[in-house]
Amino acid sequence: MPGLDRQLVEHKLPIKDGYLPVKQARRRMSMDTELKVKEEIERLLKAGFVRPAIYADWLANIVPVLKIKTGAVRICVDYRNLNEASPKEEYPMPMADMLIDGAAHNQMLSFMDGNAGYNQIMMAEQDIHCNAFRFKECGGHLPKGNEFHFS
Repeated sequence: MPGLDRQLVEHKLPIKDGYLPVKQARRRMSMDTELKVKEEIERLLKAGFVRPAIYADWLANIVPVLKIKTGAVRICVDYRNLNEASPKEEYPMPMADMLIDGAAHNQMLSFMDGNAGYNQIMMAEQDIHCNAFRFKECGGHLPKGNEFHFS
């Protein structure tokens, strides 16, 4: 998968002391939505963005978001348990309007629209087991019955 080189930057995910891994119970979704999610996961697998995971410590659910205009599905993952167990950011990102106001006296202002920019920084190998998600695969043949776990 294209992205920034791990030697340049990678995302580490610290977990606060006293938090045990959470495996969320699987959520149900309609068959139509499930088929769209399956197609999207297959696309992500082919692109190398996700990979099958076995024995994941943390396991989150997919939250499918249907795009009204196209009927396609965007896969979001419910990482609320993981977010709760992670320390809060000491240096939060500044608000966009504050950044723009700060650039008011400059002669040139440019914006960059990074397609899937949040996917460009790789997760540190030692923390990949924390961001796994589950999906029911009809007729799948993996060790845990009919579930795929991805990270």
